[in-house]
Amino acid sequence: MTASVVTDDADRALAVARRIRSGTVGHNAFRTDFGIAFGGFAQSGVGREGGTEGVAPYLETTTVVLDATPTGY
Repeated sequence: MTASVVTDDADRALAVARRIRSGTVGHNAFRTDFGIAFGGFAQSGVGREGGTEGVAPYLETTTVVLDATPTGY
């Protein structure tokens, strides 16, 4: 399910979007991007597809503790 919040106030759009139970919420338009996660709630989806959320179930977390900061960080 996709929803949209129509307002000129981006702060209000974010506040309202956080209260909507929808897989994707656009601001002032229908928004889609295959690089971001999408999916639904309850019976409207089987989980998240795309983005890091779609890959996460296939990954294992590794914690690395270093004594110094590597070059480039």
